[in-house]
Amino acid sequence: MEKTIRNSAKALIIKDGKMLAIKIKDENQEWYIMPGGGQEPEELLPETVCREIAEELGLDVKVKELVFVIEGAHGEKFHRVDLVFSCEYIGKIKNAVLNEDKNQVGYDWLEIKSLNQSQLYPSKLRRQIMNLYEGKEYKLYLGNEEIGDPEVTD
Repeated sequence: MEKTIRNSAKALIIKDGKMLAIKIKDENQEWYIMPGGGQEPEELLPETVCREIAEELGLDVKVKELVFVIEGAHGEKFHRVDLVFSCEYIGKIKNAVLNEDKNQVGYDWLEIKSLNQSQLYPSKLRRQIMNLYEGKEYKLYLGNEEIGDPEVTD
């Protein structure tokens, strides 16, 4: 079976030392992911970010720059390429109609200073987001992370 590649545009929204993350819950556990989702044909990546944030969270953002690229080549039906953009939080969209993803139970603002110990996935993003926020050197391309890989908590 040949896999297709799926681009996913994600938003890194930082406000007051915290980053916005979607809370996911299944039968066994809770964890966090970055808001965003799949790119549609003929949709530019910044448009994808804005649409997904509006659909999932009812929020308006201004897309700034590409800050991370991470892949998920195995463990899913497709080869996922996540493109993470820094975004400025504008505010809530009045009368937004939410289209939440499966198992989405809300969102939280996670403390960046302790992000490396949070349940944010892919875990390779944790330290790099902290470094970006602190003005330290960070990696743009984080490579592949898949289910079963050891968590990055350094």
